[in-house]
Amino acid sequence: MSTSKLTVGEAFKNRGSLHTLSDDVDIPDSRIEEIVRDGILHSPSAFNSQSGRAVVLLREEHKKFWDIALEAAKGAVPEQVFEMVFGPRIKMFRASYGTILFYEDGTALKKIEEKMPIVKDKVPQWSEHASGMLQFAIWTMLTAEGLGVSLQHYNPMVDAPAAKEWNIPAEWSLKAQMVFGKPAGKRIMEKTYEPVEDRMKVYGA
Repeated sequence: MSTSKLTVGEAFKNRGSLHTLSDDVDIPDSRIEEIVRDGILHSPSAFNSQSGRAVVLLREEHKKFWDIALEAAKGAVPEQVFEMVFGPRIKMFRASYGTILFYEDGTALKKIEEKMPIVKDKVPQWSEHASGMLQFAIWTMLTAEGLGVSLQHYNPMVDAPAAKEWNIPAEWSLKAQMVFGKPAGKRIMEKTYEPVEDRMKVYGA
């Protein structure tokens, strides 16, 4: 296992959206796979449903995904919006090293609903919670390795062509796309913080 460039605590604080990335990555693919595997295995899920799924696309497979996204966007948004927003952003993401597609498996979630019908209406919300925690865990670990990361949501326009290209089971629902690579520019928006005192309450201390 490689030594992280940041501790997990440091990565937690330094994590943020970095959009300008390059594919000049010196971290072994095996380490990236290890990070995603650890996230899948150890991130929490409701009733241990283990509903999180991930598809890791590296190098040319990553670029292929954003080529698919480019074509999908051309047919899904007005031409002016595509030329001003979607086209340039997708080309920027394509220049990165990899993309992780995050899914939730409906088959795993259905087992909870069948076992405990009384919580059936809560399962979709818990699924979103679990997916968010999985995404955050992997984002933090990639940051600890010195990689830049951003989280994108080009679903549902990419759902069908991505499923066809990478043989994604019909029961898997796409939630987000995590782009990563070597940081190659400043953040588009610097992180700012609202006063913690307005956002946190403590009683009994």
